[in-house]
Amino acid sequence: MAVTHRAQAGSNGPRHRERLLQLARERGVVRTRDLAALGVPRVYLRRLVAQGALERAGRGLYILAGFDVTEHHTLAEVGTKVPAGIVCLLSALAYHVIGTQLPHQVWLAIPMKARRPRVTDLPIRIVRFSGASLVAGVEPRRIEGVTVRITNPARTVVDCFRFRNKIGLDVAVEALKEGWHDRRFTMDELHEIATGLRSAKVIRPYLEMLA
Repeated sequence: MAVTHRAQAGSNGPRHRERLLQLARERGVVRTRDLAALGVPRVYLRRLVAQGALERAGRGLYILAGFDVTEHHTLAEVGTKVPAGIVCLLSALAYHVIGTQLPHQVWLAIPMKARRPRVTDLPIRIVRFSGASLVAGVEPRRIEGVTVRITNPARTVVDCFRFRNKIGLDVAVEALKEGWHDRRFTMDELHEIATGLRSAKVIRPYLEMLA
């Protein structure tokens, strides 16, 4: 029986190998937990790494050998592990190249009542969003083949004022001034998002400063 099982495993080897490689090409990142849905034993990950076809990018994460890892690789990892999360605040500022913040953690928003993600190998700072804040100005971006949800420039600046007690008012003002100077958003975009998130009164004095 064992011989038969090994024979079947051997006959499926090329198919398992190609499924893994195809998944890596399509998504950019292969997660260990993806294998169950594919019906591929985990041993094939180790074999492909040993053969030089895949590289281990992190705990439970694998990429194609020679894959071009970008400066936003950590965001891709977070997007893979917490697909429902929203990259926001300082991390969104850094992604959009607004201001001078270089966060050592990924600022990630999750729904108010959602469980905190069990991610221990990545530096994550959790904030909570609810209602309209889960969708307003939130856009999907492709990073290393992974879809990552990120607040757009206008929404990010509004959030900086909403969470000014966490990140500092000086950071919010800097982001507003630089984003406006570089034409990353319009006054109408800021006003619309701020109004929808009930933050218009907070940001209005600083918008008047730009006029």
